[in-house]
Amino acid sequence: MLKNMKKLFSERMSKSKVILSAASLLVLGTGTAFGTYEGSKKDVSVDINGKQEKIRTHAETVGALLKELKIDPDKEDRLSAAESTVLRNNMNIVFQDAVPVKVVTDGQEKTVMTAARSVGDVLKEENMALGQHDKISPSLAEPVKKDTEISISRAFALNINDGGKKGKAWTTSTTVADFLKDRNIKLNRYDKVEPELDHALRPNETVSVLRVEKVTDVVEEPIDFAVVKKHDGDLEKGREKVLEPGEKGKQAKHFLVVRKNGKEVGRRLISVKTLEDSADRIVAVGTKQQPKAVPVSTNAGSKPSKKSSAKSSAKVKPVNVSRGSGSVSKEMYVTSTAYTASCSGCSGKTVTGVNLKANPNAKVIAVDPDVIPLGTKVYVEGYGYAVAADTGSAINGHKIDVFFPDSASAYKWGNKKVKIKILN
Repeated sequence: MLKNMKKLFSERMSKSKVILSAASLLVLGTGTAFGTYEGSKKDVSVDINGKQEKIRTHAETVGALLKELKIDPDKEDRLSAAESTVLRNNMNIVFQDAVPVKVVTDGQEKTVMTAARSVGDVLKEENMALGQHDKISPSLAEPVKKDTEISISRAFALNINDGGKKGKAWTTSTTVADFLKDRNIKLNRYDKVEPELDHALRPNETVSVLRVEKVTDVVEEPIDFAVVKKHDGDLEKGREKVLEPGEKGKQAKHFLVVRKNGKEVGRRLISVKTLEDSADRIVAVGTKQQPKAVPVSTNAGSKPSKKSSAKSSAKVKPVNVSRGSGSVSKEMYVTSTAYTASCSGCSGKTVTGVNLKANPNAKVIAVDPDVIPLGTKVYVEGYGYAVAADTGSAINGHKIDVFFPDSASAYKWGNKKVKIKILN
């Protein structure tokens, strides 16, 4: 060990004074003897714990020089040459006193005695290699002092899945939260992480971030106008006149959309706002010179009129048509509209004589008799069981007009394609 280092060089100066005093007592040849003695010394550079001095000495070996300097090296101390090495003129001797250094690796602590001058030198002495992704504090170039603490974190591999993007990552983080912070991975409000943020990480685990978005999607759609028909007694039967052309409206549907990792997984309608109201199409339907109608009796014992034609049979019973009233003989798709009996100028009676004002709950449809004969029992998808008991000049081919007791219901029905079943 280094002993009494503060007095080292001052003592050497005292020794020189003693030698000079002794030399002054010599009676004969004192000048020559002293000159010879001084001339036999060697000039040596000594570096002790980073402090360098020039020394003249008669010591023959490095060990003798250390004893002269009162330095007793321990095995952990660093000496640039063996103690048995013969001193030469202008030789440079380096001595470094060992100091205790604490090394903490992943929480495991040990203390070493070292004469290394830097953190990197300590690791070399201890055969401690650093991996590419390992972290060390202080830096490798940092000088070593007594009680220096060196902290080493060994990196390990993890699997990362961020929003469906998979990869490998090296980390020294101890928890999931630390790992995400270290990689600058930010979590949004609805994102989910597995494992939990406080989970202690282990090598080769997988950290998954599920990216969840909740956004509002606004879809604009047209609002179909309703076709409202008004019977016009002044207009010849078979003719129609458009009084109002009708105009489509516009509405905005607001959907709450849920996306996971960019893929839509849910959509829910949360509101509908009308941007522009639709305007009904008003059509006048001529009823003048309508064919002679066969009255429909609500009495069970009524008989058909002999004068009724095949297309206007008195057997038509539009009210309360029962479900099991016949088997299906034919199915077809038709275009459907709706009408009421309460329009201005309307008589409220069908061509078969059904008084729709007196029977507001009647299930009646207007048809083209060449496609569906009057009196035919039908089932209309979305409307129910009904009787073909009316006609209209605009009802041609595969088209029907569905009766409703009020304009609101007719408006709601609108204009759409439906499936119809012809019953035997």
